[in-house]
Amino acid sequence: MKKLGVIILGLFMLGGMTACAEKEKLKDGTELVEEDTFIFTASGEFKPFSYVEDDMTMTGFDIEVGNALAKEMGLKPKQKRIKFKGIIEGVKTGRADAAVASHTINPQRSKHMLFSTPYYYSGPQIFTHPDSNIKTVEDLKGKEVAVAKGSTYADTASKYTDNIKMYDSDITALKALSTGRHDAVITDFVTGKSAAKEGFEIVGQQLIERSEQAVVVSKDNPQLLVNINEALENLRKDGTLSRISKKYFGEDITTKPE
Repeated sequence: MKKLGVIILGLFMLGGMTACAEKEKLKDGTELVEEDTFIFTASGEFKPFSYVEDDMTMTGFDIEVGNALAKEMGLKPKQKRIKFKGIIEGVKTGRADAAVASHTINPQRSKHMLFSTPYYYSGPQIFTHPDSNIKTVEDLKGKEVAVAKGSTYADTASKYTDNIKMYDSDITALKALSTGRHDAVITDFVTGKSAAKEGFEIVGQQLIERSEQAVVVSKDNPQLLVNINEALENLRKDGTLSRISKKYFGEDITTKPE
């Protein structure tokens, strides 16, 4: 009888966990982790895109875009901080509805996740010490290049060198470069430029390519992607995306380059 009681209790707890894992479904088929709430995740490690304030809440370009998306969709915004390398898995497993975290659209990620239309345009750039002789990708052969874990920049760097060092975030990689470690960092050109403005001893070299950054949604939630794309289009048309961009970067990076 004692064993039977333990089994029944275990089944009851499992049923409770399953119920908790169920998402709220709207009339149009959109699934949400919490009712009337858009939970979006970012790392808080990617200034000026997302970073942590004194009260431990996140702010930055991505965070304001996430808040604007929630408002446009008629939902309450709720931010969730997850390390960048774990963000995709966090969305897949239902810890958040979407990621507004500067993810680059690429074929590998597209096998597992859905991407919105781009909400800004960027590209990987080489950053070095001010006195470095590295100028282009051809100069990276055999050099020690630092990148952020989980970013597409590791793949970019691997095309030019096999000596790659991983960091939890782009900012920590740039900080290490600024203090004399490594030969170069490959990261988003806006992030590197912002770090240089804040006093990091780094300079930008070759802009390697252009990339498109988008909101990430689970493949199990296609209607949410439809809603996000509609919201993004409205935010483009009314100038909200451009306004947020200019606030953080002094320029509009939300318009596709010519």
